[in-house]
Amino acid sequence: MLDQTPKEIVARSGICINPLKTCQPVGALYAALGVSRCLPHSHGSQGCVSYHRTLLTRHFKEPAVASSSSFTEGASVFGGGANLKQSVKNIFDVYNPDIIAVHTTCLSETIGDDLGSFIQELDLPEGKIVVHCNTPSYVGSHVTGFGQMVAGFVKYLAKKEEKSDQIGVFPGFVNPGDIRELRRLLALMGVSAIILPDPSDVLDGPMTGAYQMFPEGGTSLREIAALGGVKRALALGLLASKEPALALKSKCGVETDLCPQPMGVANTDAFLMRLSAISGQPIARELELERGRLLDLMLDANQYYYQKKVAIFGDPDTVIGLTTMALELGLTPKYLATGTPWEGFVTEVKTILGQYDALEGTRVKAGTDFFELHQWIKNEPVDLLIGTSYGKQIAKAEDIPMVRAGFPILDRYGHAHHPLIGYEGARRLAELTLGALMDRYDRDCADEDLDVVL
Repeated sequence: MLDQTPKEIVARSGICINPLKTCQPVGALYAALGVSRCLPHSHGSQGCVSYHRTLLTRHFKEPAVASSSSFTEGASVFGGGANLKQSVKNIFDVYNPDIIAVHTTCLSETIGDDLGSFIQELDLPEGKIVVHCNTPSYVGSHVTGFGQMVAGFVKYLAKKEEKSDQIGVFPGFVNPGDIRELRRLLALMGVSAIILPDPSDVLDGPMTGAYQMFPEGGTSLREIAALGGVKRALALGLLASKEPALALKSKCGVETDLCPQPMGVANTDAFLMRLSAISGQPIARELELERGRLLDLMLDANQYYYQKKVAIFGDPDTVIGLTTMALELGLTPKYLATGTPWEGFVTEVKTILGQYDALEGTRVKAGTDFFELHQWIKNEPVDLLIGTSYGKQIAKAEDIPMVRAGFPILDRYGHAHHPLIGYEGARRLAELTLGALMDRYDRDCADEDLDVVL
């Protein structure tokens, strides 16, 4: 495994070892799957989209459909315009989606294909739509690619209309289970909302015995158009939802509140209070009870969380939310890492740590990799890891318990169905964390200390 990772840290600038992120098209593809009857299209080689589909399929345990411009040497030299034109025709003839969402790849970006011009030249069937975004893999990460694709839908489809009573919600790069929890929170608050994108029922649909290329889920084209007339929008995720928020403001003049993911008590409180302020609705009694049950669990088990050192890694917005939750539990965040190159992550996390007087001795870094994270842990171990499946290699090498959270989770089942957001998501995370710590205690304690009641 990773037993040979050296303890001595040497400065690196020209090489990434074991990346802590994946590429922009993965996020763009996922965002497009959250739109009703939409077929994501990768403007590049078949090998690119094969990897992107495989990663999403392994995380969601559901088929992630997408098509490709199928670049060969000719397209690489002369441009992919002809490939895109033929692809779009074939897709509408064979699969008949309502909309095709095109994202670029390293190859098409490097040769300089102008997708905007290509799309204007397409002879589209009546009522069919093609949108695009630019997502070179050598910039950003899957999180920024997700944001670019959502912004692409807004730029092409949102229409400036008279203000409605609805609000818009950009949920950020989260799982279908989070979207379901978000819908439940909105319903309990009596708020009508348009969520873009909405992968629930697309990537977590029920077993029916019949395959559907376009499951009954996703944000409709009518809803995307109506985003231009919402009275206000909430953008959840300081990075993933920033570009869609800016696009909606620029095109339709809709004001948007950019908020952290509602993970943990304080972030969920802030989200619900903002909903209440926008809608004029009081906080639902059921949500107050859920909050109380969460606090009861946190207090009951505080002695097991208290001052346990934790390393948290993954997407920036997820790590920001998990950091807040960890501090509320009484854990001590020791290492906070993301592979996405965004310095706003460092600023935001340090602000959160400062509120809890927890800055001292903590490492926070964006644009890092698993190799460096492992070296930090080798020099000063932690009691717990929280993050994606790729962290299991460090967990095994250093014999550290691990809680899986975020994207991707490839080696377990069901994670995409369960939320991390809201009070219920926080309660689940608190239970998973407590279970990992107490399992380790039971494993390591002397026989005479192995109590049945703790």
